[in-house]
Amino acid sequence: VQLQASGGGLVQAGGSLRVSCVASGRTVSDYDMAWFRQAPGKERELVASISRSGGGTAYADSVKGRFTMSRDSAKNTVTLQMNSLKPEDMAVYYCAAKSYWKTGWSLREIDYWGQGTLVTVSS
Repeated sequence: VQLQASGGGLVQAGGSLRVSCVASGRTVSDYDMAWFRQAPGKERELVASISRSGGGTAYADSVKGRFTMSRDSAKNTVTLQMNSLKPEDMAVYYCAAKSYWKTGWSLREIDYWGQGTLVTVSS
């Protein structure tokens, strides 16, 4: 499956931005999907995930209550709505897919990565 991320850009602190990831080759409903981010000099970290079955979501504590991940099977897309953005949210955001039978979200569990989209938050 190929993942194409888009929607990054520049936003002021407190603002909102939406990043999307379109899948081709397979449907997003075939995989558990997630958004990771990587800031300069830092490790890639899990931000949000959505399960293949039931659409259950989970969020990193740092974004809980501000970010919402959703899946649109008809459009074969997952989206991350980011509200109340903070300068520390600035990073390259990557969508990721893993086979549903794999447990956890360590980087080695990921089957497919999108190319990343840059989110810049100005203070």
